Amino acid sequence: MKVLLLEDELMLQNAIEEYLSDAGFIVDTYDDGIEAYEGIKRNNYDLFILDINTPSLSGLELLEKIQEERIFAPTIFISAITQIEQISRAYELGCYDYLKKPFHLKELALHIERLLQISKIECRYTVRLTKMYTYDLQKKRLYFDSVEQTLSARASQIMHLFASNMNRTVDFDMLRHYVWQDNFVDNATIRAEVHRVRGALREDIIATVKGVGYKLKLN
Repeated sequence: MKVLLLEDELMLQNAIEEYLSDAGFIVDTYDDGIEAYEGIKRNNYDLFILDINTPSLSGLELLEKIQEERIFAPTIFISAITQIEQISRAYELGCYDYLKKPFHLKELALHIERLLQISKIECRYTVRLTKMYTYDLQKKRLYFDSVEQTLSARASQIMHLFASNMNRTVDFDMLRHYVWQDNFVDNATIRAEVHRVRGALREDIIATVKGVGYKLKLN
């Protein structure tokens, strides 16, 4: 498992790196936010451990920046900051956990273990459609910023079909088969139903593939 550690206190950085390396993790360390950002663009990481107050780019700014570029990984913030506004912002950006300095290295390991258990369960069934939208394929539920969205039965079927085919065009025949059980409905009726789904969403995430069907916008 590959970990990116952003920590500008070098003694703590070295201690965390040594501890996690001994536990079998591959750890890349940075003490500067911009350098960490460049590292993230070059490599794939399974976990981010980020301090908040770091040179060039704070941990909060870094997480916000990479999420805008659709780079996602479970994140733990480590910081001496106690202001509730900063902590709240960390959770708003989607961090999984927050660990206040000073802490015991074993405590960090326990937080990582818990995070990995949670993320494995979530990642098995949950797909991220956009920065704010996720979809649970098992429960067939749409979430915006982790809040479940209320959809009609037909809109839920349409969204499930789209989320199950994120990288494919969903054509009219696929919609007719899954949503209308192969009963005849014309393309105009299908367009009207998809239009209703679009109207219920907070973001424009459904693209029209002219003459064919629809596809989710993943950018």
